[in-house]
Amino acid sequence: MTESLQGLIAETRYVFFDFDGPICRLFAGHSAEDIAIAQVKWLKDRGLFGLLTDRERTHPDPHGVLSAVARRHPDSDLVAELEERLTQKELEAVPTAWPTEFADPLIRTWVAVGARLAIVTNNSARTVTSYLESRGLLECFAPYIYGRSKNLELLKPHPHTLNRALNVLGAAPDSTLMIGDAPSDCEAARSAGVSFLGYGRDPAVAKELLKAGAAPGHIVGSLKPVLQIVRGRA
Repeated sequence: MTESLQGLIAETRYVFFDFDGPICRLFAGHSAEDIAIAQVKWLKDRGLFGLLTDRERTHPDPHGVLSAVARRHPDSDLVAELEERLTQKELEAVPTAWPTEFADPLIRTWVAVGARLAIVTNNSARTVTSYLESRGLLECFAPYIYGRSKNLELLKPHPHTLNRALNVLGAAPDSTLMIGDAPSDCEAARSAGVSFLGYGRDPAVAKELLKAGAAPGHIVGSLKPVLQIVRGRA
């Protein structure tokens, strides 16, 4: 528990959580790669295989396939249908999602000490709402849940969802902390001018966060030390 981490949390009045990672592992009971492969097959069956590069076809991820199609056919019915298919897959994954250890008590404790929370995610807001309801956590965030919009150019690393949360909450960036587990989260936080805490659940994730510019003292492998610090403020 470093002084750097304590100082970061002490200055925080607003906390923006990414969803898949810091709060839960959404696809713990499902394979995200299988979902992406199904997206690629769906495009191929409709004669649209050529929309993807070789890499996008062979190393797909759900948001990557969706974003690739959106770049080539923005604001199209095709993108809308593909996005809705992904949302349905996310919703199907909610019952088997694994809560991130210490996330639930951390969320409740932060609210108890007066912080205001929001979700900023590339997942569907419908998915987030469904999961939070299942954990009895919705009141900790609602109505400040900012997810994937139909304009897929605004997915993180674009700071759109963070800026929306800042504006609606009237939050000062210098008293706001984002918790995320991806380089895109770190980049979005930097663009929005808010502090960043990296959740590096394993060494590979932590290494990617470091490469993205996260401060070494601001990356944790567990949310337990964060919870301990927040409890000390109660």
